[in-house]
Amino acid sequence: MIRLWLAALCLALLPALATAQSVRLKDLVEFDGVRGNDLVGYGLVVGLNGTGDGMRNAPFTEDIMASILERLGVNVTGEQLRPRNVAAVLVTATMPPFGRAGGRLDVTVSAIGDARSLLGGTLVMTPLYGADGQIYVVAQGSVIAGGVSAEGEAASVVQGVPTTGSIPAGGRIEREVDFDFTRLSQVRLALRSPDFTTADRIERAINADFGRTVAAMLDAGTVLVDIAAARMASPAHVLGRIENITVTPERRARVVVDPSTGTIVMGQDVRISPVAVAQGSLTLRVEEEPLVAQPNPFAEGQTVVVPRTRVGLEEDERTGLAELTGGTSLSEVVAGLNALGVSPREMIDILTAISSAGALYAEFVVR
Repeated sequence: MIRLWLAALCLALLPALATAQSVRLKDLVEFDGVRGNDLVGYGLVVGLNGTGDGMRNAPFTEDIMASILERLGVNVTGEQLRPRNVAAVLVTATMPPFGRAGGRLDVTVSAIGDARSLLGGTLVMTPLYGADGQIYVVAQGSVIAGGVSAEGEAASVVQGVPTTGSIPAGGRIEREVDFDFTRLSQVRLALRSPDFTTADRIERAINADFGRTVAAMLDAGTVLVDIAAARMASPAHVLGRIENITVTPERRARVVVDPSTGTIVMGQDVRISPVAVAQGSLTLRVEEEPLVAQPNPFAEGQTVVVPRTRVGLEEDERTGLAELTGGTSLSEVVAGLNALGVSPREMIDILTAISSAGALYAEFVVR
């Protein structure tokens, strides 16, 4: 069954692997200066149905609640607040490139105390700070929790993560990032997967599209674009033109395995040297069957228990020593591994051993 499934998977992948696909530059590179900025803030979620922080275990919740109330003109000095419908949270967000004042963005809310759930809560106005300590966004709104929890006197159930939630469009941009994109004279294209061949192809594709030298490869991960040589109105016009140029990227041969789930993913360029593999397992079986011995009726003696143990050593039948010829394609590599008739988890062990023997020509990644 496993061999048939892997063979079907390989046949399904062959048409897609036969021809390398062209990819737009916007999906291959990051543009210098076009990036988001991470933001973080500390706030309070209110309106919870008794699932908030316990003030004895999370005293910081009481502090921030008192601070908010005092800013609103409510004097709570010396008061002991013990509500169960509030929770202290960390609020995170990513400010998009070229975010303008008044724009909206999504925020994520995560409890930091012992609150059991944020379901049904409302985030009170919370400032979000950048790495420079400046306030860029103010967040507020109803929290959409990512899970649910319920409990009774003798049992409880939790599904998902109810202590984390999100607020779609819950953040409003109050300050813009100071960056003048129009004054750039050069723009660097940073490859997400650095590769000399791919960088060279990007350089050639851009220069061919403009009909002159506009781009130059600096290294495996960087291509420099000269804005002045492009002879266009602005850097934005240049990037708007080149981001849709298609290039066929070059990928490294890679095998990714996940032993916990038995998942194996292999790229089309994976190759192996001719190797011989024997895979099998031993099963040791020990069975205790004690025998009770007792004297005949009216005879002298006493009942005793005589131990009786059965020990067996079994070896699963396999194909013995199987030869894996040097694979010239993904289908041949899969076919050679399938010839051993092993399960995916056992195949992970075989691939690990082949890699250790130096016969696997691919990057071996274990998750």
